[in-house]
Amino acid sequence: MVRELSHFVDGELRAGTSGEFSDVFNPSTGEIAARVPLASHSEVAAAISTAEEAQHEWGALNPQRRARVLMRFLRLIERDIDELAEMLSREHGKTLADSKGDVQRGVEVIEFALGAPHLLKGEYSTNAGSDGIDVYSMRQPLGVVAGITPFNFPAMIPLWKMGPALAAGNAFILKPSERDPSVPLHLAQLLTEAGLPDGVLQVLNGDKRAVDAILTDKRVQAVGFVGSTPIARYIYETAAANGKRAQCFGGAKNHMIVMPDADLDQAADALVGAGYGSAGERCMAISVAVPVGKATADALAAKLTERVKQLRVGDTHDERADYGPLITRDAVDRVTHYIEAGVEEGASLLVDGRGLTVEGFEEGFYLGPSLFDYVTTDMSVYRDEVFGPVLFIARAATYEEALRLPSEHDYGNGVSIFTRDGDTARDFAARVNVGMVGVNVPIPVPIAYHTFGGWKESGFGDLNQHGPDSFRFYTKTKTVTSRWPSGIKEGASFVIPTMQ
Repeated sequence: MVRELSHFVDGELRAGTSGEFSDVFNPSTGEIAARVPLASHSEVAAAISTAEEAQHEWGALNPQRRARVLMRFLRLIERDIDELAEMLSREHGKTLADSKGDVQRGVEVIEFALGAPHLLKGEYSTNAGSDGIDVYSMRQPLGVVAGITPFNFPAMIPLWKMGPALAAGNAFILKPSERDPSVPLHLAQLLTEAGLPDGVLQVLNGDKRAVDAILTDKRVQAVGFVGSTPIARYIYETAAANGKRAQCFGGAKNHMIVMPDADLDQAADALVGAGYGSAGERCMAISVAVPVGKATADALAAKLTERVKQLRVGDTHDERADYGPLITRDAVDRVTHYIEAGVEEGASLLVDGRGLTVEGFEEGFYLGPSLFDYVTTDMSVYRDEVFGPVLFIARAATYEEALRLPSEHDYGNGVSIFTRDGDTARDFAARVNVGMVGVNVPIPVPIAYHTFGGWKESGFGDLNQHGPDSFRFYTKTKTVTSRWPSGIKEGASFVIPTMQ
């Protein structure tokens, strides 16, 4: 019996009315696990109306009281962490341990958002310009805002989006991925249980039609998105054309520079974990290793080959599995096509992960780990985001050549350098043309109270995710210039006010 999922509207699960559905698969088995309704334009419009009405009271609430709702929400997530991880793994394919990490990374942003009473404080200047004039600013919610989130982090990224938005006093429309929608729906129920007023958070499942309905509705003031670069660009441009703020994050091609003085065992372990974790379906996955010098490259390739051949792929409940299946059969086919392209373009395939089957789960969406050497910048496997369990070695003769590779690539999400030399690390961090940098850290995802965001084709918009930027994005600043009459008659002035 295939489960039929719902939307979450006005504080309750609500069946879709469009009559259109999308299949949700269990990637471990390849079976259809559920059907999710796809919202129509009218369903989206109705949900926005409900959110707009609910936002007024929520936005007027003391920010400390809003933070208390989020505090209770955190306790409920902790209570349901095993259920959430199981739900996430069943629809995404991550191992249970990785799924708990997905939830935890989102929780950390909610913890940061509890500081809303402080983060929403404005500025105040007395006797500004002349005696008796005070100037102060206040941060106010935008109103109704929206988040369009991807399949690869069905807990973390919705929490990244909704936490600061709600804490700042907005109502939030969430359009999660239709591939794994159950976790966002459960999180919405937990927020209601925590005391969030009905209508402040709406979860609408859907496809491009629902996205376009959000982007073109004038009542939605801001949109956040994470996904592929072509869609990020489309959403950013469409949102801007409709007068909305937008922060849209796209694809990635993250490099790790390995210097000759690096601990090669440490670097190899870091590359394997960062490259193959979650089947490589992470925007912060390291997909290109850049060893500097022939001796470094030869030694690193040997260490990686040994480690990659030992990786274990299994279903989500296999506690010994290093990673599980990909999200869909189409994803397996797409990554397989890139492996074939790498061979045709002349790269050296050191480990071939094609054709893997997992005993007892023969219909699951599995792909073994692949490793390429001698990848060059003119190859499609270097230029494109592969988004699967494939690691590419692109050799560099010098440090300057290694620095140029990530700096000149179209994507600019994350990059790492492994070295024992502090001068090299400082120079690299300062000069590399990439938004997030790791020094002896394989996945440079900033902690929740710093900001997350890539450059170039990896990010569109001026403000990033989580950290102080998130509160700037979800609020507008109002500046008040105030003077109380002192009884002195000065007459009319026709000169613009100045500090003189």
